Amino acid sequence: MTAAQEPHRIVFLDRDSVIATIRKPAFAHEWTEYPATAAADAAQRLLDARASIAITNKVPLRAADLDRLPELKLIAVAATGTDIVDLQAARERGIVVSNIRNYAVHTLPEHTFALILALRRQLVAYRADIEAGLWQKSERFCLFGHPISDLAGSRLGLVGYGALGKSVAQIARAFGMEVVVYNRSPVGDEGVTQVSFDEVLETSDVISLHLPLTDKTRNMISAKELIRMKRNALLINTARGGLVDEQALADALRAGVIAGAGFDVLVKEPPPADNPLLNLRLPNFILTPHSAWASAQAMQVLVDQLIDNVEAWQAGSPRNVV
Repeated sequence: MTAAQEPHRIVFLDRDSVIATIRKPAFAHEWTEYPATAAADAAQRLLDARASIAITNKVPLRAADLDRLPELKLIAVAATGTDIVDLQAARERGIVVSNIRNYAVHTLPEHTFALILALRRQLVAYRADIEAGLWQKSERFCLFGHPISDLAGSRLGLVGYGALGKSVAQIARAFGMEVVVYNRSPVGDEGVTQVSFDEVLETSDVISLHLPLTDKTRNMISAKELIRMKRNALLINTARGGLVDEQALADALRAGVIAGAGFDVLVKEPPPADNPLLNLRLPNFILTPHSAWASAQAMQVLVDQLIDNVEAWQAGSPRNVV
């Protein structure tokens, strides 16, 4: 067998990052998988396997790693975000990078609204009251103390309007919310009004972020943006942690600058013990562990598309190329 006919060597660096059944690619190959891989070990594992195809969800591959991997031809990212890969370095070395698209159009919007509803209905605060025995001691049949607001008639401001933003907008309209969008390209959808970023900040009752993390979007919500939001506003982030200045948000929530926030992402994951949001014990802040994407159905769609991407590349027609 000649070198050109040798089977591709595929290494999945963090197989345990997805809980789903993965079919093997329909071409000759050798498959190696690791439950997880530390960033410092990634290049060596790929080098040891003489990998031509690397699969990674969250294990970074930087320029220095790629320099050590002359046989690597494809990096198949098992996620939508590709900030873990040095894309410019990959292009310079002729390495194709593909990602996963539109797989979480149900699970992430549902999680977004779970956060919105929990905050607007004060579920955390009222559960704490019950655990403290306040309802049991109430003089009336119900317990007041935390203001509840309906979603109907309120304004949802979406920052970013890709497939996920559109799905969130659809749910919002079903709740009777007015939907406004800040997006770089024209929107043109019926029932959605495109406005400036300033208008989203200053007029929205709920702001939900649906953008990739880039140098231009990093810390796009900081102290100066938070102070411009309505006092009764919620900030929801199920996109990327670096979109929001975490210390500024913690300070704003403590000071009552905004009404609440629901986050599924942090700048560093898993978070260090000193993360300013990790130990924020406030009833108007909900933090979930980057789980918005992770329904069983969504993960199966993800891995099916992942192998589709690998097979398309091997067939000479790469898809979802970044």
